[in-house]
Amino acid sequence: MTQKIEIRGLRIFGHHGVMELERQNGQYFIVDAKIWIDSDRAAATDDISNTVSYAEIAQLISKNVGQNPVNLLETLSQRLADEVLFAASPWAKKVKVTVSKPDAPIDLFFDTVAVTASAKKPD
Repeated sequence: MTQKIEIRGLRIFGHHGVMELERQNGQYFIVDAKIWIDSDRAAATDDISNTVSYAEIAQLISKNVGQNPVNLLETLSQRLADEVLFAASPWAKKVKVTVSKPDAPIDLFFDTVAVTASAKKPD
């Protein structure tokens, strides 16, 4: 059976961006992660060791966003997707990570800008 674990609205301070001010001052990023898992064993055993710990994944994402600044959301979101898939093995089948930047340096009114990246196990 396949189930989906979601982490929504994880707010993390980081120093990513193309502009020097973004790198110096930093800003908040919002991360949403979806992890599709093979949940047969977890459902049958009710044992956390047979599934993905969303608490551990949230910590991994937070640490990653807080370190190793990059210029582009494309780079950050793909890095997160790849690392979450690796960390969620062997249970994860597919991962989608969206990184939003609500305070992007755009001189217009907007809610956020975001990039979504995916990673999946080879078939």
